Amino acid sequence: MPAANAASPWYKHLWPWIIIGILACSVTLTLSMVTIAVNNPDNLVNDNYYEAGKGINRSLDRELLAQELKMRANVHLDELTGEVDLRLSGASQPKTLELNLISPTQPEKDRKIVLTRSETEAGRYIGQLGDKVEGRRFVELLGTQDDHVWRMFEEEQVSHDKDLLLGDEPLQGAEDQKK
Repeated sequence: MPAANAASPWYKHLWPWIIIGILACSVTLTLSMVTIAVNNPDNLVNDNYYEAGKGINRSLDRELLAQELKMRANVHLDELTGEVDLRLSGASQPKTLELNLISPTQPEKDRKIVLTRSETEAGRYIGQLGDKVEGRRFVELLGTQDDHVWRMFEEEQVSHDKDLLLGDEPLQGAEDQKK
């Protein structure tokens, strides 16, 4: 193949095509990144920091109430039937409890289970889980006592072969709010 000389047109030289290729790739990748960013917005950012801060204080109040009531829970997830068996001890025995299994990064994997008190066994609550839940989750248990909501909230490794113990860890962030 004969070498291109200075009198030949630009499109017969190799270097202009390399430069055009690099520019075309960068434009294509930039447009791809913009498309991905627009189609998958970040839902973890909270613009209203003041309201979020007030919410943290409300959560701590509910967790302190659970601590004052000496609430403890043992949660067992049955892999075959999907049954959630919760054993609750403490000074509160509401008719129903709400158990939330919250994924830290994927809201579509969050699960909410309503547990009802067993009529035959004291402190036993039963609910149904629609599908298998495994991995790291924030486990939130909500109940009521005298029209006040109490809350137990812990980060746990959830699996169907081990029980979850709630209320066994010290309350984080409430050291200065002890009564």
